[in-house]
Amino acid sequence: MLPTHAIAGMVLALPVAYVRPEFAAVALVAGFVGGVVPDLDLYAGHRKTLHYPVYGPPLAAAALLIAAWHPTTATVGVAFVLGGAAVHSLADVLGAGLELRPWEATSDRAVYDHHRGRWIAPRRWVRYDGSPRDLFLAVALATPLLVTLDATLRGVVLATLAVAVGYTAVRRVLPRLAVFVVERLFVPVVPHSALAYVPARYREHAGDGAPADELTPR
Repeated sequence: MLPTHAIAGMVLALPVAYVRPEFAAVALVAGFVGGVVPDLDLYAGHRKTLHYPVYGPPLAAAALLIAAWHPTTATVGVAFVLGGAAVHSLADVLGAGLELRPWEATSDRAVYDHHRGRWIAPRRWVRYDGSPRDLFLAVALATPLLVTLDATLRGVVLATLAVAVGYTAVRRVLPRLAVFVVERLFVPVVPHSALAYVPARYREHAGDGAPADELTPR
């Protein structure tokens, strides 16, 4: 889930707090932002448009080397935005696929590999986003941050964990809610052409297994 990615991006930047404390704040904030950025493609080619599991890591590594050689606010910030995004893209391979109900394990698409032009299959080490294991991972990653950071950044971590707890609590009911919103509220009032911009996983009849392309305006 997104809070886990955001916290992981901050953990990636945590060594800067010890090595170059003057850049700690920018590195931690950049890591947080980098952990979030890939999921901005949620409604525009999710896990493909902004996810780069092959190209992202070497690009981030190069940026980190530049920041180590010539540390400035700009180089450190860019490096950890790219680093957080790269970790996010790689971590999504370890989770579930793109299905609406990932605990059913029906999708073979985790993250798109732009280099080979194909989807990478999900490993499902974390069964699905918002699972208890996902929440445990978020808490485990947050622990060193909570004992290290100052009050302001510690507050950011705690707020992120609060979102994680809330998301985990409602995760199982979200698919039904999403389908209801699309079918009952969205479809009846928008042009049919607009449905092309709604992810296929939301365009299904809740509970009856109907294919997404069978959903038509009423």
